[in-house]
Formats: sequence, C-alpha cells, structure tokens
Amino acid sequence: METKTIKQTATFSATPAEVYDLIMDAKKHAAFAGGKVTMSKKPDGKFVAFDGYCHGYNIELQEGKKIVQAWHFAEDGWPDDHYSTCTFKFEPKEKGTKLTFTQTGVPAHKAESLTGGWKEYYWQPMKEYLKAHAK
Repeated sequence: METKTIKQTATFSATPAEVYDLIMDAKKHAAFAGGKVTMSKKPDGKFVAFDGYCHGYNIELQEGKKIVQAWHFAEDGWPDDHYSTCTFKFEPKEKGTKLTFTQTGVPAHKAESLTGGWKEYYWQPMKEYLKAHAK
C-alpha cells in the first residue's frame, strides 16, 4: 500500500501544557471535537475519538512537549489492521504555542481528505475552544 505523510503547523494562544491537555484530556477533547472521547494518559494506553471514527494507542507522551500516537480511521479503503503515526510537538512561542504535527503512514488515497480534516476538525475547533475558555 502506498502511503503519504502529512505535515502541518498551527499556533495557539495558550501554553504548551494547555494545548497538550486539550488533546489528552477526554472531556476537553470531546468539547472541541464533538462526539464521545476516551483517552488514556499512559504509554500504550488506548484512545477513541469522534464516537469511534478514530481509535488507537499512545506510543510516547512527554507532558506539554510531545504526543506520539498510533491512529486508525474508519475510512473506506483504510485497512482494518493499519495505523498511521501522529506526532504532535508543542513549542512555546512569545504569545502561545506552535504545534508541529506530522502524520506518517497515511494511505495515499486518504491523504488529501485527512489534510483538510485536521485543519477543520482539530486546529480550528481547538483555537475556538481556547478563545472561549481563555482565562
């Protein structure tokens, strides 16, 4: 199977710890993404997002700095036993956080829709959530 890599950056008006927590805290994740979310905060722990559309497990967790997870998407043509690797790196910037995102092992025919999906269903809703919950 041919695979592709997605690379994106996004900036947030929040600390790296707050942005990390937004992804790793099940209640906050569900609040910005919608749907039911379960999220383990331990290496090898499992997660489910978007009512089961996405599921996987944690590979590496460095609080406030880095998340590496294996993600499976319930998409047509996505093999049942295939996981892509998503890496979220959080870097402090003058007025917030720079998130560098890399997803490897994406089935080639799904790369374009997932590229847009991260922006539409993650980065933008995360920014809106942080703005609405700013201290």
